[in-house]
Amino acid sequence: MRIDNQVYDRIGDGWWDEENPLNLLQGSFTPGRFAYFRDVLARTGTDPAGRCVVDIGSGGGFLAEEFSRLGCRVIGVDPSEVSVRTAVGHASTSGLDVRYVVAAGEHLPLADESVDLAYCCDVLEHVADLDQVLAETARVLKPGGVYLFDTINRTFASKILVIKVMQDWRLTRASDVTWHAWAMFIKPPELAEGLRRHGLRLGEIAGLGVRARKLGVLRNFVQVRRGGISIGEFSRALDVGQVASTRVSYMGYAVKAR
Repeated sequence: MRIDNQVYDRIGDGWWDEENPLNLLQGSFTPGRFAYFRDVLARTGTDPAGRCVVDIGSGGGFLAEEFSRLGCRVIGVDPSEVSVRTAVGHASTSGLDVRYVVAAGEHLPLADESVDLAYCCDVLEHVADLDQVLAETARVLKPGGVYLFDTINRTFASKILVIKVMQDWRLTRASDVTWHAWAMFIKPPELAEGLRRHGLRLGEIAGLGVRARKLGVLRNFVQVRRGGISIGEFSRALDVGQVASTRVSYMGYAVKAR
C-alpha cells in the first residue's frame, strides 16, 4: 500500500487549526515527546540554550517552536512547501526566530558536523530511504551531538491499531487518508543497527503511547466523529507520553561518536 505523503501539501495550511487532522499531532503528542526529550537532554548533560538544532520533517513547526523557546537556533527541514509556509507564518506570529527550508531528510541542506542536536518525529516511517536519512543525520551532527527520535514499531499490535482501526476500517478511521504502510514501520533492533552503521550510539528506547483510560478514549472518539469536540481537544485528552510498552510506538535517543 502506497502512503499519501502529498496530504501535507493538500491540508498543510491547517497544522495549527484544531479541526484539521494534522492537529492530532499537537494536543498531547508534542508535550509528551518534548517532556521526554528535555529529560534526555538533562540526563546527557546537554544544555539546549544557544545550540544549533535541526528538525528533520518539521511539518507545521510544533516541536521547532518548543525548541526555539528553549533558546535553540532551530532549522526546520520539510519537503512540503505548504507546511513550511505555514510553519514560517506561525513562528513569525509567535515572535520566534525559526529558520525553515524546503528539503527532504535524505538530502539535508546543511554542512558536515554543523548542528549540536537533531530530532525526527513522525517521519522515519514515511521516508523513501531510511538509511540515507540516518546517514544524513549523522553527517550534519557534531561529534557528541544528540539525536532524538520517535517512530512506529512493526508489530501485530501496530498493524491492528494504526493500520486497521485508525486507517482501514470505515467505522473507526478518522479520515480517508492512507497515512501509513505497515511494511514501513521500524522494529527497534532495525533502527539500532541503522544508527550503529552511521556512528550513532543508541542511548535508550522508551515506549510512547496513550495514557488516558480506554473508555474515555472511546467516548471522546465518538464525540469527534459527531462533531462534539475538535481534533485538538481529542488529542489533548489522549494524554500521550512515555509508557512502558514499545509495542505500538517508541522514542529514544542516540549520540554521535566523538
